[in-house]
This record gives sequence, structure tokens and C-alpha cells, in this order.
Amino acid sequence: MKWEGHRQSEHVEDRRGGEGPAARPRVGGRGIGIGTLVVALLAGWLFGVNPLTVLGLLGGGGAPVPELSQAPAQRPPAHDRLAAFVSTVLADTEDVWQAVFKASGQSYRAAPLVLFEDATPTACGTGESAMGPFYCPGDGKVYIDLRFFRELQARLGAPGDFAQAYVVAHEVGHHIQNLMGITAQVERQRGRLSPVKANELSVSVELQADCLAGVWAHHSHKGKGWLERGDVEEGLQAAAAIGDDTLQRRSQGRVVPESFTHGSSAQRVQWFRNGLESGSVARCNTFQTAPRGPGR
Repeated sequence: MKWEGHRQSEHVEDRRGGEGPAARPRVGGRGIGIGTLVVALLAGWLFGVNPLTVLGLLGGGGAPVPELSQAPAQRPPAHDRLAAFVSTVLADTEDVWQAVFKASGQSYRAAPLVLFEDATPTACGTGESAMGPFYCPGDGKVYIDLRFFRELQARLGAPGDFAQAYVVAHEVGHHIQNLMGITAQVERQRGRLSPVKANELSVSVELQADCLAGVWAHHSHKGKGWLERGDVEEGLQAAAAIGDDTLQRRSQGRVVPESFTHGSSAQRVQWFRNGLESGSVARCNTFQTAPRGPGR
């Protein structure tokens, strides 16, 4: 990607350095040990349960109450190349989605991106690096530990800057769903469904975020022409690397389709490509009846 020299977003909050391993997550006023964290993360990995929810249940209360020390919000240092990259990608998502929403007579509210290490408080509870990048609809922010990109390359076999850009764009896709009212609608439905059906709903949500990431890439390249040979393949490879079947096969040696929460590698590639080739939000209907939102 030819990303250098483009605008960087002002909506990047750097919390790195204000927290660390000594900052111990607490739920309901009670400390959580590493064993509890492992249980929560395994539940999220294998069964599609939000680790923040599990932490709340294991702590004997409702949603986790973050009690982490936190440095004042600050901008990333100018010499941090990776932070500059994600700031640039975030800025471009802002430009693309502002234009898409405006074309539909709506206004776009940017999603701040929080850089953190190890753990950080969020409106959804205590966020952990081991969860990977995530979006919290409670505060409308994207959270990422930039060390995840090393894992994406070394352990998941998805190197390249466009693979990293895809990750950011996917999380911003969840922000688009939140703005369109899809997130709230899904949460209302989820409580009335069986675990298997709830997982199927989660798959639809994640595949739509993949498609929306593709829509961003379509308009981004059309406007800036900054994609180079091999970039699209990097994005498709990243989508395939984090498919449920690929991750399950890697972690447990077998595939359990009924426990999928993000979709298979083939599905993720298909929907990302769908958005990339069409550039249309209307083509990202991964549900039987899609809520109306901005599109062409």
C-alpha cells in the first residue's frame, strides 16, 4: 500500500505505557486471576462467547467494571510508523464512510481507535490483548494492541500492510453496523435464540463486517489508487486465516461448524470479495432481511 503522505486521523488515542501486566483486571470489585482470564478467553475462542461477558459471570456480577489505571489520552508519537499506518487507514475509513453516508442523506460519526497494551478499560468491560482487535458498541471505539499484527503474520500466516488494513476496516465495519442500528437489532434477537441459532446470527454479523471492509477497500482504492500488486491477495489471505474452520483446525484439530461465530475461511473471503468488487453496502446483506442503511 502506498499509504505514506496521506492524512492521519485525529481520532487515535494512545494508551500504551499507562497500563501493563501489573494493572490487574477486576470485576465487581473482586480481582481476577490468570486462570479466570484463560477460561474466559477459551470460551470466547471455542464457543463464540464474548470474553467480557464470561468475566462478568465468573466474577459473580453483571458486566465487568474496569478498574485499571490509565494514562491520560494522548496522540501516538510521530516516529511510531505502525501507529502512523493505522492512523492513516482509519482516516481513510472516515473519508470513505462519510461520503457513503452523505450520499444516503445521513451523517457519519467517526469511530475513535484506541491503542493499548495488555489490558484497558472500555465501556464493554476490561479489554484484553489476547482477545485480538475488537469494537465496543458501548463507547463506539475500536481497540487494538498493535502486537496483534505480529501474530497475524507469524502465527496466522497473513503478512502485509493491507492485511493489517483489513483488520482495522473490519472493526470499523462493526461501527457501521452500530450506526445503522444493526447491532442493537441483533442483540434483541440473540436473547430469543438457541445457542446454535445465536451463533448463526453472529456469523452473519461478522461476514457483513468483512463485506463492509471490502466496500471500504473498493472506494479507497478508487479515490486514492494506493493499492499495489499483491495487496488484495493480502486482504483475502487475512480473511481466510481467521476463518472459524481454520482457527479450530489449528487449535483443536477438528472443525465444529455449529460453533462457528465468524464464518468459515471460504465465507469470509467470499464476503470480503463481494464488498471489494461491488463497492455497495446493499450487496452486504448477510441476513435474510437486512436493515436499511447507507448504500448505493
